[in-house]
Amino acid sequence: MTMMPTPAPSTFLMAGGGTGGHVIPALAVARELEGRGHRAVFVGTQEGFEAKLVPGAGFRIEWIAVGGLKGVGAKKMLRTLAALPGGVARALGILRRYRPAAVFSMGGYVAGPVMIAAALRGVPMVAMEPNAIPGFTNRHMARFVRCALVSFPQTSRFFPKGRTEVIGVPVRRAFFELPPKRHESRLSLLITGGSRGSRTLNNAAQQSWELFRDTGAEVRIIHQTGSVAPYEEIARDFARTGLDGKVVPFIHDMPAAFAEADLIVCRSGAGALAELAAAGKPAILVPFPFATDDHQLHNAEAFQSAGAARLVLDSEMTGARLVREVCELAAARPLLDQMAANARALARPAAAERAADVLEEVSQSLA
Repeated sequence: MTMMPTPAPSTFLMAGGGTGGHVIPALAVARELEGRGHRAVFVGTQEGFEAKLVPGAGFRIEWIAVGGLKGVGAKKMLRTLAALPGGVARALGILRRYRPAAVFSMGGYVAGPVMIAAALRGVPMVAMEPNAIPGFTNRHMARFVRCALVSFPQTSRFFPKGRTEVIGVPVRRAFFELPPKRHESRLSLLITGGSRGSRTLNNAAQQSWELFRDTGAEVRIIHQTGSVAPYEEIARDFARTGLDGKVVPFIHDMPAAFAEADLIVCRSGAGALAELAAAGKPAILVPFPFATDDHQLHNAEAFQSAGAARLVLDSEMTGARLVREVCELAAARPLLDQMAANARALARPAAAERAADVLEEVSQSLA
């Protein structure tokens, strides 16, 4: 049996930032590359999440000045377009300095100048597209991508034929290791709008408390309000209802919170859906209506089509709707079990490892 040679240590440039959804998966891939003896260098802005997350994880980051083009006013768009040549020139300088074997793009406006520079220099690119509908950057640079790593099969149509692979989104191993939840008479409900919170979910949760109490539903509620919400006011209101559960501004150990939950109410960003799949948790998904290209709606539709979740539009999520959805599912535990199994079937446990494999393969193809 012929053994494949071990790839020589290489430098890979990690492009993408702005939000945790762009940065956290890239960090998972960077750790995998580092574990194989390679070096991962990030490119990002000083305003995005990468400014704290990347140095905190011990990786080098090069700064670039760039703004978004989608969902912005005309004045900001003109400023961004005017700054784009400078951003590309800066990216070309970074490529010359590090001579990366390949560029890894998570998309987002930060990746734009880097991908343009890589195309000009002939540096191979691998894109990870976690959403059902690719973002602006990955979609417009699709023809230059050597391989696109996607989460949904239907995303493949946006990239050249034969250049996609469904691998999912890198997720912390702790989510995969959660044991199946044992049923109790009381349903445990987790409501979270992410670290910054969701006004829609916070309002619906507050409206639901009295209704849950009036129906006599056996439910325990864990509600993460988010860091920008009036947490203390919401927590006081919840305490007055006498319902079982707690309201917190932020959950530091989210895998543990998932372990306790029978049902989760959340937004439908790619990272959140990857965690639901890894943990095998049924969900009520409320897409953020202002997400770029409405990608959260498309993500939620894919999960609903797979039988892993119910979808409720942001404009329709009220306290009464929340109570109705939860009580229907609480009364149909076999359905919850099936939704959990369907969610687990969507999990991709080795996404970071496979992404590193592809980067090595792409870099070796030019050696």
